[in-house]
Amino acid sequence: MPTTPPPSFLLVHGAWHRPACWKPLQDALAVEGLRSHTVALPSSGPQGTPAAGVYDDAEAISARLREIDGPVVVVGHSYGGIPVTEAAAAHPGVVHLVYLAAYMPAEGESLGSLHGREPSKPVDLDGAQPPIFEDPRTSLYTDVPDDLAERAVGELVEQSRRSFQEPVTRAAWRTVPATYVVCEGDQALRPAMQTKMSANAAHVERLGTGHSAFLSAPAELAALLGRIASRATAS
Repeated sequence: MPTTPPPSFLLVHGAWHRPACWKPLQDALAVEGLRSHTVALPSSGPQGTPAAGVYDDAEAISARLREIDGPVVVVGHSYGGIPVTEAAAAHPGVVHLVYLAAYMPAEGESLGSLHGREPSKPVDLDGAQPPIFEDPRTSLYTDVPDDLAERAVGELVEQSRRSFQEPVTRAAWRTVPATYVVCEGDQALRPAMQTKMSANAAHVERLGTGHSAFLSAPAELAALLGRIASRATAS
């Protein structure tokens, strides 16, 4: 009797990042015997891709999912949770969603609206912007080793403004089981807001890390993802 292969992971990065940020976690997943894939979101780029937004990112995720055989657990980090929410429900191979310190919107919500920041005047959606944090080292990488954090700061890119304002039209977590991972030391997306959004998830896990657990605690995160995948396929 053929056995179902364990799920692989599709890792979806957040704003101002590129897929290379996942390398320490991918190495840790490989040690656990778990396969992983990444996707490049067009809203993030060396000079930003100003015209790209949530729907372009969702299409990039969809295209990547079509290339992956077998069951998939989709992991969205930070902003990455928004296009994951838009894209994932359309793919029958997706067995579980993981929101890692990520935005978890309902239909009609955007990153801006989740923060209560509706534009008071028209926004140039075709523009791009660098990281909004005064000190990315502290906000994004507070518990990451210095050499790795410095390299990560140097690799940050611009992000399209459109991606912060476009609302999702679908909420994949309504039909695909989801786990929310709250990062309790997060200085970028406050744990209180993460906890509020996690009410939409079937399961909630907690890590005592900052915003970027994939850099500060890749082995711990890989082990947690392995447990989540096992739970997803056992049900």
